[in-house]
Amino acid sequence: MHERKPRRRLSLILTAGVLAATGVTTASPAAQAAGDRTAADSRQHAFERAAAEYDVPLPVLLAVAYHESAWDAHAGERSTGGGYGPMHLTEVTTGMLAAGDAGAVGRADLAELASAPSLHTLQTAARLTGLPEKRLRGDDAANIRGGAALLASYAKNTVGGTPKDPGKWYAAVARYSGSSGQQAAGAFADRVFATIESGAEETTRDGQHIELPPSPNVRPATGQLSALHLKATATTGDTECPATIDCTFLPAATANGQVSDRPANGIRIDSIVIHDTESSYDAALNSFQKPGGGSAHYVIRSSDGAVTQMVPTKDISFQAGNYSTNLHSIGIEHEGYAAAGGSWYTETEYETSAELVRYLAGRFGIPLDRQHIIGHDNVPGPSSALVSGMHWDPGPSWNWEHFMRLLHAPVGGRHGVGPVGSVVTITPGYTRNQQNVQVCPSDDPTGATPECTERTQPSDFVYLRTAPSATAPLFGDQAVHPDGVGTDRISDWGSTAAAGQQFVVADRQGDWTAIWYSGTKVWFLNPHGCNTTPAHDVTVVGAAGTSPVAVYGSSYPDANEYPAGLSPSTQAPLAFYSIPVGQAYVTTAAPAPTDDYFPSTGQVVTGGKSMYTIQYNHRTALVYASDVTAR
Repeated sequence: MHERKPRRRLSLILTAGVLAATGVTTASPAAQAAGDRTAADSRQHAFERAAAEYDVPLPVLLAVAYHESAWDAHAGERSTGGGYGPMHLTEVTTGMLAAGDAGAVGRADLAELASAPSLHTLQTAARLTGLPEKRLRGDDAANIRGGAALLASYAKNTVGGTPKDPGKWYAAVARYSGSSGQQAAGAFADRVFATIESGAEETTRDGQHIELPPSPNVRPATGQLSALHLKATATTGDTECPATIDCTFLPAATANGQVSDRPANGIRIDSIVIHDTESSYDAALNSFQKPGGGSAHYVIRSSDGAVTQMVPTKDISFQAGNYSTNLHSIGIEHEGYAAAGGSWYTETEYETSAELVRYLAGRFGIPLDRQHIIGHDNVPGPSSALVSGMHWDPGPSWNWEHFMRLLHAPVGGRHGVGPVGSVVTITPGYTRNQQNVQVCPSDDPTGATPECTERTQPSDFVYLRTAPSATAPLFGDQAVHPDGVGTDRISDWGSTAAAGQQFVVADRQGDWTAIWYSGTKVWFLNPHGCNTTPAHDVTVVGAAGTSPVAVYGSSYPDANEYPAGLSPSTQAPLAFYSIPVGQAYVTTAAPAPTDDYFPSTGQVVTGGKSMYTIQYNHRTALVYASDVTAR
């Protein structure tokens, strides 16, 4: 999930400042004077002043800002893409890459990842304008001046000056995209000039009325793109989709992933991560093209199942918040909102996604089961500090049982539950499985939930309790709830087991079944096994010795296994978790060797140890093969 606030588009009354700029007069002199006084303090006027100060054509400045922020100021807050203000001036830190979609905590190359100039345009704007960085972050007028100064500097570097003809700013606009890839930079510039041609109008979240009048006679100098000497990138004809899918290619920002050569270089692709966008389809595409944020290999539109591929499958997308997961997975974003009760997940979207997943699974040999086709909410936190903040999309309204049937790999069967020590698959159904959830404003970026609300909805999960009783507290994940007591909050993933996940039966009592989960025994209502299906031919692991087994969120080699000259990545056990002696957890694949990747040289480092991926709680986790025994 990539949290973005949706835009609200309203009809606008043209401000006097805009009318004056376009040479149109429709009001009396007195009314115009009053309008000019209002415009003097408006964001519209800030654009006009900055354009004049730095000799940037106003349509160019407005259109670039429109595609960076929809002219919102964000009240001085940094966006999820690491940018500030209407001009999206970037300031991406190593901490953001450690904890964000890159999930690069513990990596020795964090500073290198964060060093790209496209991730630090705020500092460049500060040098160009002489303004303090603090003002560029929090003052929208200063931020607009910074963006205008950047554009002017790019024009001077490409065409030797600041031409009055907006069409001659094509290369400057392409460079503003921050992309080092030719197609991505050109696509951004094309969108900007299409907006210049058609015009745009917007009322921002803080009530600013802004308009860009149409300029149908502007002719963008697209031939300027070659002057930027950008890398050639994949083209529309290079999409990796089944022929039956409406699929186009639009590259994500190069800083939002890493070029690789998977699996030819030895990096296995063994899982597919299902996300939702938490935004509109177009907003997701726009966000992934901005340096400093996340990306995805594919984005699927809700209404008609159209697919945009944004990262070649051979490359690594920063999509899961865990570098080890990113290294070995393909990410698919689905237009929708996790708290919307499944209303955005259309049948067309499900069917298109299933067709794409089947194609990718067949191509890369990925097993079609819930241990390899996972949600973003199933990805482990790469470090103890990051577990509680991991994303929870696509959420409890993603119909996993239906989706797996579309994959021709149903997780269900004859319901029931076996004896203690056997394995069950969670199969509660969806429509009949009505669960109470609480949805709060922070769970719903659409703004449709002004206060916390309880509701009952079809769900893909069962609630887990601390004892075999409907009045017992919900189990609380240790990383989220230090007191061990969970909630029915829709985003509280730690108290649920989702459809398709498999666990070892720990106990049975009447209508209640217990499973080993997160290092403890938890219970869920399961009369006559109505919420489970017995699982067969699966492997379970437990402690090999007399001590609890450490649980990890990443799978890097030991430091002494890295060749000289390569700085090792580091990892530590997740402090909240372990596998106590006597417990067992499901794994459906052989242990895989630890590994790491250095994009600067293309070198892959493979360690001598192997780790199992297990279904530990609502999320997967990793354990060293030498620490467990398998049966």
